[in-house]
Amino acid sequence: MALFLVVTHGSDGDVLPFVGLGAALVRAGHRAVLLTHAPYRSAAEGAGLDFAAIDGETEFESVLADTPGLLGSAPHQAGWAGFYRRNALFEQIAAECRTLADLHVPGGTVLVGRHTSAVSVRFAAELLDAPVAWVALAPTQLLAVPVAAYLYGAELAAGLQEVRDGLGLPEVPDWRAWFTGADAELGLWPGWFDAAGPRAPARVSLTGFPLADTSARALGARPPSSDDPFDGLLPIGTRPVLATGGTGRMLAADYYPALLAAAGRTGLPTLVVVRHRDLLPDALPENVRWSPGLDFARAVPHAAALVHHGGIGTLARALAAGTPQVLMADGVDRPDNAARLSRLGLARTVPADRWRTPELAAAIGAAAADHDLPLRAAAVTGPQRPTEALDAAAARLAGLLTDPPRPRALRGSSAADRALHGLSPADRARLRERLRERLHERRAAAAPATAPPTAATPTAATPTAAAPATVTPTAVTPTSVTPTAAPAPEEAR
Repeated sequence: MALFLVVTHGSDGDVLPFVGLGAALVRAGHRAVLLTHAPYRSAAEGAGLDFAAIDGETEFESVLADTPGLLGSAPHQAGWAGFYRRNALFEQIAAECRTLADLHVPGGTVLVGRHTSAVSVRFAAELLDAPVAWVALAPTQLLAVPVAAYLYGAELAAGLQEVRDGLGLPEVPDWRAWFTGADAELGLWPGWFDAAGPRAPARVSLTGFPLADTSARALGARPPSSDDPFDGLLPIGTRPVLATGGTGRMLAADYYPALLAAAGRTGLPTLVVVRHRDLLPDALPENVRWSPGLDFARAVPHAAALVHHGGIGTLARALAAGTPQVLMADGVDRPDNAARLSRLGLARTVPADRWRTPELAAAIGAAAADHDLPLRAAAVTGPQRPTEALDAAAARLAGLLTDPPRPRALRGSSAADRALHGLSPADRARLRERLRERLHERRAAAAPATAPPTAATPTAATPTAAAPATVTPTAVTPTSVTPTAAPAPEEAR
């Protein structure tokens, strides 16, 4: 049985796929620990994973509330380092590295992280000499590597180097090369979606859409109280227009006002699903109802159309259900996702500069009347097999412990880097042990004088699929998401 330490940040679209991936690893007989935001504990433990919170619920919501200002900003503009400092994201990265080091079992651990934002798994892999995998949720996470490399090597460089200094790691001389240095890279989308736009690099293994909302309930969604997919919010038999901007807040300020004005113009029964009621105006159009959360796996097949922000998890669910969709795509991965579906004739896209009521209302009305969409979608996508996709991803990750890894490039060109690269296995083991000691020494030095330092406890119990153990990481600084031009959360549901 191998141990998989999995790190992700964001909202449902960024976290639930990793819950599904962890569940696939557990089905295969392994142990998986998910390091992410506190509100996802029940989802993780319900799927058989162990859990380590990286923040509290209050901190999670606070950082989500700070993300809209980053939407659409360019990497060269001031503000990224301030966002990280303001929300203690550098401290979060360091705390995640400490937790990974505490939980790591030499020779039997694979580190897995959300592509670009989960830099802690890459730093920890260098520290522990453990196999590591990036998992991308949308094609833009791969396409935006040059942008992310610039951002990390420029404005965020000082803060990231502070983290690396604390771990005893050298500078990263070439962030672009560093981004492609994982032992494996996975993309959780199918080949036909990849072919509809710029292709993923050959090094990336594509597995298919995970449809992760099947196995874990969305934030804000209530347990079903009846067979009604719309939780009694609409008259039985109604096929409404569903509308959402995901479970986060990283949206343009006029997203919901534009959506609601158009929904009101159509006169069609509409259910808008948003966790944060403050994102909506006090008064809603007469034909619109609000819900803080909904089981989309149950509801979307019964909707006349789905209007959303272009998150990849939401569009994948609509495709699987054969439900017509209108994408109000703006920011991060969303325009690219929308462009791919538009090229295939599988969605109507209205970009932000055209969010005018007549145009949006016309698109919604046309989608709700598009009864041929299910056949068109099935002809392009074929049957979706999310369980097989996740099992394939899990097998690829498990192979990192049995298959010879591809050679890693030298991480730098300094004498220290070359010496590190040339260490013998025994010397590496001694260095790892010394670095572990340094981590605990730093933690002890940082502890309050009135309380003696405590030894790190890897887990509270030995977990099983039936009874997941709770992992309590030591000294994890409450923080949250990493939303930037390249490492931004998809907020796909």
